[in-house]
Amino acid sequence: MDNGERARHWRYPQLPGVDLLRARYIRKTFVRHTHETFVIAAITAGVEEFHHRGDVERAGPGGLALINPDTPHTGRAGVPEGWTYSALYPAAELVADIAAETTTIRGTAGFRAPVVDDPQAVRLVTEVHRAAEEGNALAADSLLRIAVARLLRDHGGPLPARTAHSAGTRMAVRARAILEERMTEPPSLERLAAELGTGPFALLRAFRAVHGMPPHTWLTDARVRRARHLLDAGAAPAEAAVAVGFTDQSHLTRHFTRIVGVPPGAYRRERARTYKTAPDLLS
Repeated sequence: MDNGERARHWRYPQLPGVDLLRARYIRKTFVRHTHETFVIAAITAGVEEFHHRGDVERAGPGGLALINPDTPHTGRAGVPEGWTYSALYPAAELVADIAAETTTIRGTAGFRAPVVDDPQAVRLVTEVHRAAEEGNALAADSLLRIAVARLLRDHGGPLPARTAHSAGTRMAVRARAILEERMTEPPSLERLAAELGTGPFALLRAFRAVHGMPPHTWLTDARVRRARHLLDAGAAPAEAAVAVGFTDQSHLTRHFTRIVGVPPGAYRRERARTYKTAPDLLS
């Protein structure tokens, strides 16, 4: 990447259900987006700043950003020199298994706060990356489970149960289902609202309240998410772009990079290649 920014978004085959990202960003800005997975981002230099549930959070060296699945958030540098971090993206099922084995949390386990100061956990996360880069499967898997168990023990708890009792909530859930079904040819806001028997502004308010972002922002996020699955399965970026409703590959690239942190071509190359020992990109 240009201007001193470097990033690698990849998977280690011996850590199924986990994505890894090591990066240094300076001018990078992540737009509001969500993840299907948890985010465990260990900050090793600089400061990351991000919006989360209406607040601006900051995480510096020795701190972690902890984001639960399907939680809208952003990301940007909090200081001129940017930030460097090692991030893990464990699947919700993996975190649930670790919670069931190592904690007494009842219900769906998650993190209570989006930023915590825990230098020991930061060290564990960076050691997971190092072990994966060295091809040490036993160490990588062991350290991952130790790190997640520690974070759940010290900073975890049950996530609030999701309800759909109000008319506005039910309407927002139905709107999301329609957008998922018609991702390549979505209706206008006015038409979508008419299908749901409401007005455009009422739908905007309900959708934002339930999903944390307006429908058009959610749709872009969902398209990128689906494009990732297609790239994981071996599709070319141009094919993925058309399949999810972007006008062309450049359109996908712009949004993909602003959400995932790397361009779709680089993302796909990491998925396609057979793992081999790689040098530390941030040394």
